Amino acid sequence: MAPQQHLKADFLLIIVTLLAAAGWIFSKETLQGLPPILFIGIRFLLAGLVLALIGMRAFGSLSFTAVKRSLLTGSVFSIAMMFWIMGLFNARHVGEGAFITSMGVVLVPIMARWIFGDRPTLNTWIALPIAIVGLAMLSLNNGFHLDSGQWLFLIAATIFALHFNLNSRMVAEVPALVLTSIQLMVVGAVSLAVSWNIEAWPAHVANNIWGWLLASAIIATSLRFYLQTFAQGLAPASHTAVILTLEPIWTTLLAAIWFGETMSVIQVIGCGLIFSALLVNRWQWVKLALKGLRSKTR
Repeated sequence: MAPQQHLKADFLLIIVTLLAAAGWIFSKETLQGLPPILFIGIRFLLAGLVLALIGMRAFGSLSFTAVKRSLLTGSVFSIAMMFWIMGLFNARHVGEGAFITSMGVVLVPIMARWIFGDRPTLNTWIALPIAIVGLAMLSLNNGFHLDSGQWLFLIAATIFALHFNLNSRMVAEVPALVLTSIQLMVVGAVSLAVSWNIEAWPAHVANNIWGWLLASAIIATSLRFYLQTFAQGLAPASHTAVILTLEPIWTTLLAAIWFGETMSVIQVIGCGLIFSALLVNRWQWVKLALKGLRSKTR
């Protein structure tokens, strides 16, 4: 692959992580005026419809089995997203929540071992205790226990790990853009159904809240996933795996700028350990990415 194409892919992936981080900010602002599950339902249904319009031609080639499996994995994704949004709704610290949610990456091979009998690599067994210690460090600010928001993020991370495994085994043949649009629409439909039964919908929503909602749906979801799908077609898997780990860092920085969030030394150490666990877990990709960088500089 030409160096220019590598550079373009890396740049787009960095933009993707920034958009994902911005999504945390947009979502937190939207929650000031909309119930959490109603919000995630509208956001993902709208984003899924936008992506469906973009990838409409590819839908005709899907088999019944592919559609059924996409709907099933989308249902799992919807459960994860509802836990995530409830975590954000209850979160005391957005940046901290981003690092806890990122633990889903470390849990992917553990989930594969538990459900499918796969054997995790040595890197996984090294990364897991590092991540657990990092999580424990985050809980020290709350008297050696996790608050409700932290628990909800951790549950979401676990279900995200399950969702990743199901995607890689059940719907790997479905085009990424089509799969994403189906799953986003499923999240939207399921969340709206749940919200209708358990949440009180507001009679009036301020215009600025609708603005944050549209930013969440169009910029942080539709545009993000579209660019990610396009960039992954240009970049080696190693680059993608490593660059996407930047999301919790950008989220923490944006939360510090926008909400004035600060971290104690213990929180910084805890987040640093979780990020280290992400790199250890993806060490083979890190090595490949570093090797690619060295070859480009020669």
